Amino acid sequence: MAGAARLSATPAEQSSAPPSSFYAREYNNRELVPDHARFIARWQEASAEARAKLPCYLDRRYGEAPGETIDLFPARQGDGACLLFIHGGYWRSLDKSDHSFVAPALVEAGVSVAVVNYDLCPKVGMDEIVRQMLRAARWLWLHAGDYGIDEKKLFVSGHSAGGHLTAMMMAALWPIFDRRLPASLFKGGLAVSGIYDLGPIVQVPWLNVDVRLDEVMARKLSPAFLPPATRAPVMTCVGADESSEFRRQNALLGERWRGVLAGDLVVPGAHHFSVIDGLGDPASALFAAACRLMGVKR
Repeated sequence: MAGAARLSATPAEQSSAPPSSFYAREYNNRELVPDHARFIARWQEASAEARAKLPCYLDRRYGEAPGETIDLFPARQGDGACLLFIHGGYWRSLDKSDHSFVAPALVEAGVSVAVVNYDLCPKVGMDEIVRQMLRAARWLWLHAGDYGIDEKKLFVSGHSAGGHLTAMMMAALWPIFDRRLPASLFKGGLAVSGIYDLGPIVQVPWLNVDVRLDEVMARKLSPAFLPPATRAPVMTCVGADESSEFRRQNALLGERWRGVLAGDLVVPGAHHFSVIDGLGDPASALFAAACRLMGVKR
């Protein structure tokens, strides 16, 4: 059963664990993809174009903290479905404004898109970022009708750190967070290149200096060791050219959550930055998977 894993490794497992230098290398996506800046610059350019061309509502507040804002791109057609997209950046960088590029193709397919921001580490801890995503989802459910969205057709997706947060949303006990909310607030999740076991991050000094995880908090915030909250389908995706750790993380969630796994997509030739491009490309396998998850006819 998901979430029933041991809380500590055996001595044999500890002795066979990879060294910190291995994790420091495997999780350093910017070093592994030397031209990563080109991809981020392209995201920013395409995102600015999307905001200029699409009807949108920018910087709607879902909470009081500086980062608690959300951009909405409503679809003019479709059945009211909406995808909440959570950006990556290792919980410490990037912004929703860099990721508006995911909206145009989905809006054209009849899906509204909500791109959410959050405060970044080290200003806040990762546990607070998770709480911010809970508040963002609650706001979207409560205000869906104001933007032509059906609150019964909400889905969630995210890339990298956003993939982790997507899985955390699919493990959330919504009625405990707010008794007004349904248990199945999200009808499906698409987690792209996420980290689902945060244990290795504790051993990555250049990253943990900002996210500040210890072993206890890393376990608490690892969706691989939490059960999915409902039977809502979850899909996973990773690039075939990503590091062995990101491929392992992807497989781990699929194994732990196999009871709700609706599909796993390994994108040929894609690395950690290029893999998410597919969500904005109607000809890609990732876009097709997202449409299947949401029941969108193409």
